[in-house]
Amino acid sequence: MMPPAAPRAIWLLVRLRLLRLLNLGGSVYGRKPEAGKSRAATGGKRRGRWILPVVMALLTTVAFINMSRSILLNLHCELAPVTACADQVKSFDAQAVAATELAGAHFSAELMRGLTLHVTLLWLVSLLVPLGSRELAHTDWDLEWLVTLPLPRTTLLWARVLERTVTNATGMLMLWPACLVIAWYAGLRWWAVPAATLAALALLAPSAMARTLVDTGLRLSMPPSQLRNLQAAISVAAMPLIYLTISLSLPGRGIALGWAAAFPAWTLWTPPGLVVQWLDGTPWSAALLAAEVLALLVAGIALLGRQLGQGVVASSTREAGRRQTAAAPPRVLPGTPLQRRELRLLARDRNFLVQSLLIPIIVIGSQLFFTGGLRDMAQLGSEPKLLASIAFGLGSYVLVLSAFQTINTEGQALWMLYTFPHTLERMLREKATLWAVLALAYPVAVYVAGIATGARVDGHLLLTMAQVALGIPIFALIAVALGVWACDPLAQEVHTRVRPTYIYLYMMLASLYGYGLYTDAWPHRLAVVVLLAALALALWQKARDELPFLLDPTAAPPRQVAAADGMMAAVAFFAVQAIAFFALHDGAGPPALSDMTMAFAIAGAITYALARLVYWRAGTAGVPRLSQGGTLPALGWGIACALPAIAAGLAWMQGLRQAGVAVPVIADGHIGWLIALASIAAPLFEEFIFRGLIFNGLRRSLRLLPALAASAAVFAVIHPPLAMLPVMVLGLCTGLAFERGKGLLAPIVTHALYNGAMLAVQL
Repeated sequence: MMPPAAPRAIWLLVRLRLLRLLNLGGSVYGRKPEAGKSRAATGGKRRGRWILPVVMALLTTVAFINMSRSILLNLHCELAPVTACADQVKSFDAQAVAATELAGAHFSAELMRGLTLHVTLLWLVSLLVPLGSRELAHTDWDLEWLVTLPLPRTTLLWARVLERTVTNATGMLMLWPACLVIAWYAGLRWWAVPAATLAALALLAPSAMARTLVDTGLRLSMPPSQLRNLQAAISVAAMPLIYLTISLSLPGRGIALGWAAAFPAWTLWTPPGLVVQWLDGTPWSAALLAAEVLALLVAGIALLGRQLGQGVVASSTREAGRRQTAAAPPRVLPGTPLQRRELRLLARDRNFLVQSLLIPIIVIGSQLFFTGGLRDMAQLGSEPKLLASIAFGLGSYVLVLSAFQTINTEGQALWMLYTFPHTLERMLREKATLWAVLALAYPVAVYVAGIATGARVDGHLLLTMAQVALGIPIFALIAVALGVWACDPLAQEVHTRVRPTYIYLYMMLASLYGYGLYTDAWPHRLAVVVLLAALALALWQKARDELPFLLDPTAAPPRQVAAADGMMAAVAFFAVQAIAFFALHDGAGPPALSDMTMAFAIAGAITYALARLVYWRAGTAGVPRLSQGGTLPALGWGIACALPAIAAGLAWMQGLRQAGVAVPVIADGHIGWLIALASIAAPLFEEFIFRGLIFNGLRRSLRLLPALAASAAVFAVIHPPLAMLPVMVLGLCTGLAFERGKGLLAPIVTHALYNGAMLAVQL
């Protein structure tokens, strides 16, 4: 049989690569194939894992499009020789003026040079990020087996460059939104979509060629040990470029805008500059761009041929033997044996050391330097909020690059953890503790620098320090828990060992905690800490259930009620309540109590029905029932637990009156609706969520007192600030009623009696 022709061979190799990536994506996000029959006690792993990646991909694309739009409009305002942007006070108004001025007009020469800098920076990122991936330091080189195919070497090289062009997801994410925005404001409108796609591919082709030339030359001339060090350096170099690009979207003559203004005109003849000219409508630029790209590719293939003239195997690509020396006495390291093992592995793996401990400093430093967030060190001491955000940002970023990889760092030796004389949960907890301690060193250093530069040590500073110190162990727990689902150390492809959507989820949660550091309202600060701490416990519980099944691709843990179910049910309850109230309220005047009551009842009923339906279809164990130990004992426990809650509520209201705080008085016309809301709807639906799901779920993992405290704290922070303390007591009492009454009836009675007593004293 004759070998296929060159075009068909290239197409088959590219198609093979695309199918492999598609299959890997299916194995990561889709349903795992069943190998025979699943165990009776553990059903197959069926999850809609594709939903979160699709949503996160759409959100990320929208974010990059919005950033590219801001960059283009800001470059016009800052660089255009004639513009009315300076007459506007707000940046939003200035961008609106810029959009109007760009409509129906060609870009100015200054703007085109600035956009060329923008596209050039993105092109460098599209080159460095894939080049700095772990694939460079991987001992296996796929080109060594590709050359064994019965095809000419030139055909193989063209196929390799083409598949790297179309599979560069990072490059497409960077370049396509920028080209889309440029084409849109150049007047192409909906034709901007295909034009941006062609422009991005035209830029990704030279990027793929440059990447192939560099990694081929490096593999032929460097041993793997040096490649690992170089890979770490390349991954570090890509980070400042990203933040330099982001800084172009900020108004004012910053560093990047100064470079954009001084960017030389000859760069318009490079591929990035020709892309900008082509999208702006210059007629001859498309032909010149195609000619340049083709010439670069042909020259690159010729250079690759010379690189591989002596074959693809070189002596320098193998690990060199090390001279045997006398063993030095081992250093005594702090911590448990497992933590000492982690520290030794960290010291040996320079790539992981740089990634986890150095890159966070470069990322945060680049962001502050290029975006102008930190003008000088004196500003660090004068702004406690900035100090707190930098401290927590560094610590949380260390965790996402280290604790998040706890499962992944074990690699193919993950099975060995199951042979240790400790539970896997305990070992992961020890690792989380170690990374929390290491991550805390960064906030400590930031606060030391802030105090040294003039930060005043007062109550507010101490409060933010405590909040940051609490946040680091919380997010260490979250990172390790999410890493159980996000990481697949058994995956053959290096880039598929981490599911990036979980990293985005972690960063979103860290942003929420950052909001808690910036807000001045102490109830919001408290709510953020409590809710994320409870979420950390809930995620840890779900991760603990998964641990015995990490090495089994066809089995999942038995389905049980978990605290995470309660957290999701609470979010759904408040979301549906807001939608129902919006539908019921006519928008005129203050909200009516009847509308609030109806929205509450509708949201509670829908949440309850959906939860029970999901549990029924999944065959979940531990679903809360109304009563399991008899009606009379449940009523007795409900009444008994209501008494201390009522006493605490009455004492609190009396204390408020003594302090001069006005306690609301209930109007006569509102009594009926308030009774329906406070004594019927609230006890029914809130007890199902907070005691039946959250407390019941936490009880599987925690002792009674910690589970009571955690569920009561979550219950308290969703109430108004003045009511948090008595509601906390109510949460403790209803949790105890659920525990002793063996069902939901007892806490419903406790809740209803408490709310009825509070209403009675306000009449």
